[in-house]
Formats: sequence, C-alpha cells, structure tokens
Amino acid sequence: MQVSVENVSKLERKITVKFPADRLESQVSARIAEMGRTVRLKGFRPGKVPLNVIKQRFGAQVHGEALSELIGSTLREAVEKENLRPIANPSVETTGNAENGEIAYTATFEIMPEFPEIDVAALEISRPVAVVSDADIDKMIETLRLQRRSFDEVSRASAEGDFVMFEYSAQAGDYRFPAEGLERAGSVLGSGNLFKALDEALTNRSAGDEATTEIEFPADFRNTDLAGKKAQVSIKIIKVQAPNLPAVDADFVKAFGVVDGDIETFRKEVRANLERELKGTLMGRLKAEVAEKLADAYPNLDVPNLMAQGEARSMAAGSVPRGQEPPAELVAAAEPIARKRVAAALLMGEIARKNEIRIDRSRMAEMLTTIASTYEEPEKVIELYNGDPQLMSGLQNRVMEDQVAEWVADHAKTTEQSLSFDEVMRPVGG
Repeated sequence: MQVSVENVSKLERKITVKFPADRLESQVSARIAEMGRTVRLKGFRPGKVPLNVIKQRFGAQVHGEALSELIGSTLREAVEKENLRPIANPSVETTGNAENGEIAYTATFEIMPEFPEIDVAALEISRPVAVVSDADIDKMIETLRLQRRSFDEVSRASAEGDFVMFEYSAQAGDYRFPAEGLERAGSVLGSGNLFKALDEALTNRSAGDEATTEIEFPADFRNTDLAGKKAQVSIKIIKVQAPNLPAVDADFVKAFGVVDGDIETFRKEVRANLERELKGTLMGRLKAEVAEKLADAYPNLDVPNLMAQGEARSMAAGSVPRGQEPPAELVAAAEPIARKRVAAALLMGEIARKNEIRIDRSRMAEMLTTIASTYEEPEKVIELYNGDPQLMSGLQNRVMEDQVAEWVADHAKTTEQSLSFDEVMRPVGG
C-alpha cells in the first residue's frame, strides 16, 4: 500500500492511497463463492446456482461493498501510519478502476490542531456554590399554590395579584389601535404580563370604571406603531377577580403525587427537586466558566472549519423556525462565538486525553437516573437511552465535560463564589 499526504491548509489534509487491485478481486471472488453456497434464486436448488449467474445478478453490488470496505480499512491504516487525527469522516473520491495493477483513491479531511502545553494551574476560575434553604422551599411551595389558584369576582378596587379583564384603545398621533371599537384583554396585576405603566393604570379601579390616561409604551412593545411612543389610552374595567390560593394541606400535596398527603414528605420532595436543579445549574455555570477561561487563554488555537461552521449553523438554527435552514448571514454572524465554543471543547477534550480522564460509569448511571426521574415513566426513559447509541454518546459527552470542568477547577486558581439559590437560577443577564 502506498500513501502520500498533501497539506491543503493548516488543518486540511488530502491523503492519496494506492493498494493492489488483486486485493479487491480476491475479496470479490471470495464473496461470490460464499454466496454460491447460500444464495437462493428461483429455478435453482440451494447451493447449485452457477457462479456466472451470481456475478451477473450481484457482481456490481458485491464489488461496491468490497471496495467500500477496503477503502475504509486501508484509510484507517494510512491515517494511523501518518499519525493523523481526523475530526470527521473524510470526503473520498475514486473511480474504483484498476490502473497499472493498483486502485487509487483520495480522502480529504480536517485534522485535530496541534495543542500547546495547556497550563491549567495559571487559570483563575470562579466557582459558584449555593445550597437550598427552607426559605427556598417555602418560595417554591408558594409558587405551586399560585399555579393552582382560582379567582373570585369582587366589587372592590383592583390590587396587585388580582385578575383584571378590561377593554382599551390607544391613540398615538394619527394611529389608533384598534382601528375601530375596543380591544379586550385580561391580566394578573403585578405578574409582568403587562408593562409597568399599563399595570399601574389598571390598579385601584373597580368594575365599570372608565378612564383615559397618557401612557408611554416601551421601545420593545410588540405593536411597532406604538413601540416607544406616548399614546392616549382609554380603558374600561369589565371585572376584577381576587385570587384564592389553596391551603397547603393533605389534599394539596396529594395533587403532587404524595399519596399519604404528608406535608413533610412533600417538603422533602420539593427540596430534592430544587437540589437537582441547583446541582445541574451550578455545573453548567462551572463548565461555562472553564470553557471561557480556556478559550481566552489560548486564542490562537487553530479551529477546524467544519466544526466551527457546524456549531455556527446550530446556533443560528435556534433563531429560525424548526426545520428551516438559517440564512447565511445569520450563520456568519454566529461564527466568531462558534469558533470560541469549539476551541474550548477541543481544549477540554485535549485535557481529558492528556490527563487520562476516564468516564465515571457511576456518574453516567446517576445522570441517566436524574434525567429519567423528570418523566412519568422513568424506567422507559432508561430503556430508551440504553437502546440508543446516539443518546448514550450524548450522555457520555455531558458526563465527560462535567468531569473535565471539575478537574480543571481542582487544578486551577479557583475561588468559590457564594450565591443564593435565586442568584444561581436567575438567567445570566437577568
């Protein structure tokens, strides 16, 4: 077998491989002979089909399969011989025909970059830590009460927490919404569903009240003809309903699957759920911190274009309807961040490789159990994962990322940042 390598770019390689044509011929002949013993064709007894008939019927298929397998095996040999680390399946070109007793093909692919010596000890990592308090449990239970509240109509003036149904119109210059009549809407005051100025205009009003007031609409208001403008808003209160929150009693907790209705058991389950969410979010924040510090520390790492473009497309796809191809300009805009993400992932992978970090199977089992516990039938989710190599591969990658992030934090200049549960769970920038 002859191998030659061409450096197309920093990371792109074109490898040309030639192997004796008789390797293919002998493999095809062996397969045809094997088929002669097993193939069934109408008009022939089993094992008695002439080889020329088999070649005529299946020769092209067998030739293609054998060629594909030979290309795969010889390419693996060639890549190993040249010490190359492809990042994805190569693009292969060949005629499949023998020339001068040899069959040749070319394979083009990108390889892993050359990594610098990664000095984790020089990184300054901030690691958030937090615990679930009794107050956090109380707050979550209050949230669950709010989700199950009912509303009763009242004759008093509206206040925060009340549901108000109203009709309104808005006049900004020559523009009126709606064009005719009034628009009907409803919202819980103080819930954030309405912007603050409108919320205030609906507060302290009773059913039947009418008023006109000047309101400035926020710049990001969904109606662009009103966004960022002052308008004369006429409102009419249709009805006011006061919230009626359920008591935290046996009936309440039974609705959440606590069969015996025991409140302490319910609180323990709420704590367990909050601790699971907290643990996942803390790990996510640590991974993001480690990834950012690694990428910033090694900004000149060569990133394979295929990986960067794939990540950019994935990021851009989140901004368009599902199944729709993101526009090229959106993909291009995402590429700088995508390159940084890929660089971080590559550096974390190299850290795992160099330091021989192995997958912790107990953590795999723990994460799978945690994922499954969020579904009604956990055992079916576990069965699904165990039967799907792609899902298990994704799970394995997540566990490895967690382990590498923790390893980096253990070996870097890491300081702990004490936060409350709410501070950890609050969206970044929120």
